[in-house]
Amino acid sequence: MNSPTPPSPAITVIGLGYLGAVHAAAMAELGFEVLGLDVLPHKVELLAAGKAPVYEPGLEELLRKHVAGLPGSTGRLSFTTSYAEVAAFGDVHFVCVNTPQKPGEYACDMSYVDAAVDALAPHLTRPALVVGKSTVPVGSAARLARRVAELAPAGEAAELAWNPEFLREGFAVEDTLRPDRIVVGVTSERAERVLRQVYAGPVGEGSPFVVADLPTAELVKTAANAFLSTKISFINAMAEICEAADGDVVKLAEALGYDDRIGRKFLRAGIGFGGGCLPKDIRAFMARAGELGAAEALTFLREIDSLNMRRRARMVELTRETLDGSLLGKRIAVLGAAFKPDSDDVRDSPALNIAGQLHLQGAEVTVYDPKAAENARRVFPTLRYAPSALDAAQGAHAVLHLTEWREFRDLDPAALGEVVSTRHLLDGRNTLDPALWRKANWSYRALGRPTA
Repeated sequence: MNSPTPPSPAITVIGLGYLGAVHAAAMAELGFEVLGLDVLPHKVELLAAGKAPVYEPGLEELLRKHVAGLPGSTGRLSFTTSYAEVAAFGDVHFVCVNTPQKPGEYACDMSYVDAAVDALAPHLTRPALVVGKSTVPVGSAARLARRVAELAPAGEAAELAWNPEFLREGFAVEDTLRPDRIVVGVTSERAERVLRQVYAGPVGEGSPFVVADLPTAELVKTAANAFLSTKISFINAMAEICEAADGDVVKLAEALGYDDRIGRKFLRAGIGFGGGCLPKDIRAFMARAGELGAAEALTFLREIDSLNMRRRARMVELTRETLDGSLLGKRIAVLGAAFKPDSDDVRDSPALNIAGQLHLQGAEVTVYDPKAAENARRVFPTLRYAPSALDAAQGAHAVLHLTEWREFRDLDPAALGEVVSTRHLLDGRNTLDPALWRKANWSYRALGRPTA
């Protein structure tokens, strides 16, 4: 006789920002009953109405499909501000709160994670699995596991595991539903069994399931980000050499990419990386290595960080050179404010940072971004913002392409040329076609391609 199928665990998601909102919606899509928690009532109200707190392709469609109370929804996804309600509801509690950089330091600010665990654990009166997804310094999980066991009335029956996220903004829904790998750090067979049940759908479709100890699981995300930032910065270092030697970094990257030991991904030179993860994660990794007495192992990341920031300054300088040595009073159109396309995230955005530097050096800067304008306005209210690329370019002495939205690749160079003062295009992302723009009588310049 077949044994009965065990009931699916009820899932909660604590922290409903970018990571948490996506994870909660995706878990509902995978068939689980999900309760999301955030301490900000307005965020809970927004999600309960089926609206996403961030722009992420596909997220609002999932919310409308599953949020309880919406017409035609499955009703599998609800939201609350109550930790007591979360503890009573859930068997598996995913912690998805923010881990920003400490002000004035490289180290990671763990206060949000600590606060979430301290608020949840006293309500855990029955067996439960608390699963960290936030990016944290190695060693945090073991400390938090002790804290959960200490505070929870259920004692050691309230366990902790670590399940790092590997989401790419713009592809986060797909990355959650069909991840390229699932890594779990566990200390018991029960924890592994529960997480295999949670991820049975993706694993059944071929996603690798990697079981590790707690510190290794924590290290996977920080090591991946360190490697990725190194690869991006390597090609940007080659762009600096190409600038000095009259080479073409795009052709160089193409040739390198055919080597399967290297690969083509993330070999596009430009103004560098930004966002809420890579910059602060590599800095926190360096800080933690120092605390562990292994600082020398990651000294190369300090140069990676420096090289990355240097790209922004170089773009400002290239703009000045293009405009005959002075930015004062020059009108500049900046296309892009988000740190990457298909996102409204402006955290540590190279595009917005460059726009701000140009403004501070006397230029009149007008920014257009398809999704990130409002977030950008909150960070840099002194910049001008336009409702379209054509509006941003009105009277401009130079147009800077700084976020590689598809919309910008589809721009008509002739139409844009009709509204500018002078046809100078600076491509900070090396994704536009120089021949197409030059055909419309634009001067074209990109980082790492002085003669392209």
